[in-house]
This record gives sequence, structure tokens and C-alpha cells, in this order.
Amino acid sequence: MKRICLFLFGLLTIYVIYIDLTAGTLPKEETQKPEQTVATMTNINNSVDSFEAEVEPGETLISIVESHIKKPLPVSIDELIEDFQSLNPGLSPEKIQIGSTYEFPDYSK
Repeated sequence: MKRICLFLFGLLTIYVIYIDLTAGTLPKEETQKPEQTVATMTNINNSVDSFEAEVEPGETLISIVESHIKKPLPVSIDELIEDFQSLNPGLSPEKIQIGSTYEFPDYSK
């Protein structure tokens, strides 16, 4: 009886490993078509005003924008990140450095 249980458990383990390696257990990311990405970036560049600011110690993307417009953030954080990246190509908000000057989206209007 033990041998049959161990044999069935071994088969189950091999089957699970096979499924994991072939289909995977993580969901696949949806990719955008290049035409959609370019169109989105173009629309963002045309519709977002910006201001330059130097990053001080302890400041984040959100705190800089909120202190400039003197009110809470009127857009979602995802939209803020997209706008920042469109104004500063190739730079993520996590990589801003103290003492450097960047373009930030201006939502004061």
C-alpha cells in the first residue's frame, strides 16, 4: 500500500512540475502594440504642462508635485508616473537623485 501511495504521489509531483514548466503558474503580462505606445506617449506630451524642480533630501515625486500645486494630487499615482516618464524619457521616479533637476508634470490648471 505504501508503494502504491508513493508511486501515485511521485506521478502527481512529476505532472505538477511538467505543467509548471510548460504553461507556468504566473499570469502572462499583456503587451501593447508599438503603435499604441507611441500614440499614448504623443498624447501625454501634448496635454501635460510641466515645471522644473531640483530634488531636495526627503522629497518624492508625489511630494514635489503636491507642494508645487499646493493641493492634493488630482490624478492617480499611475498617471503621475506615466506623465513623469514621458517628460523624462528613460527615467523612473524611483531613480531621481538629490540635487538633480527634473521636469515634473504640472496639474495646477
